[in-house]
Amino acid sequence: MSAAPRPAISVVSTLYRSASYLQEFHRRTVETLKRLGFDDYEIVFVNDGSPDQSRAVVLELSQADPRIVLVDLSRNFGHHKAIMTGLSYARGRIVFLLDCDLEEDPELLEALQTRMKECGCDVVYGVQAVRRGGWFSRLSGNLYFSLMNAVSGVDFPRNVLTLRLMTRRYVDSLLLHRERELLISGIWHLTGYEQVPLPVTKHDTSPSTYSLLRRFSLVLMGVISFSDRPLRWIFYTGFAVLFFAFLYILYVLGAYLINGGGVSGYASLILSIWIIGGLNFLFLGTIGIYVATIFSETKQRPYTIVRAVYRGGDEDEAR
Repeated sequence: MSAAPRPAISVVSTLYRSASYLQEFHRRTVETLKRLGFDDYEIVFVNDGSPDQSRAVVLELSQADPRIVLVDLSRNFGHHKAIMTGLSYARGRIVFLLDCDLEEDPELLEALQTRMKECGCDVVYGVQAVRRGGWFSRLSGNLYFSLMNAVSGVDFPRNVLTLRLMTRRYVDSLLLHRERELLISGIWHLTGYEQVPLPVTKHDTSPSTYSLLRRFSLVLMGVISFSDRPLRWIFYTGFAVLFFAFLYILYVLGAYLINGGGVSGYASLILSIWIIGGLNFLFLGTIGIYVATIFSETKQRPYTIVRAVYRGGDEDEAR
């Protein structure tokens, strides 16, 4: 039995509090696909445990458009894991990935396709031409990418967006990564192939869910997932502290032999204890995060669980 032919293009998007955007997103996406000659397409929506009516809206849309595929997750697993799940169900020869909140225009597919044809590359991804938000958002965003690049040792593209057009071979290679603790921007970069940025405008249709604490968590995940530098820094710091402690011991002994008395400095002693104690907690915490990540990865739990898959409104068996 031969496999079903691949559609020319798959559009992949995730759902979380997206109900109010879906009608317009679907209309604009289909219009763009048909204008560009993609009559053979599929649109893969991944319901990431959305608490609103997103699932019901997509099922309603699928009654009129049988090329809609709804991958319904059993709960909320997170944006990045939902994206990877959607890509695993996409069958197209090329894959167009974007969020459905209309902050990234579906019409940008034309520019992405043109750039891909010009460059002959495997990925064209969107970057913000001008980063949106106020001064604090721009400052924290720049700080985020600077920390990621400095500490992780990976040169992550700045202001990268979900928006991207990818070849089939790139998507297949991307899906070889099976991390449970997933930072998708790092996986995109780590997969390789020729990837070309395209500056685009991102609209401000919804508040960002990436708070300062969330960005810090992503920095931490990027460091732990892609670099062993913190472990090396712990060794070097410990060696430096031991070296200066040895020099201080020599100083104390010299003062005792020359002056015949001890070295005063109760405040410096207390500060030294606090510094060493703080470093110990920091180092143990860093090692603990690495151990916790190893613990999570070795359990080999699936990073998402699919409750059901709907094609054209009809439920298929989830794989």
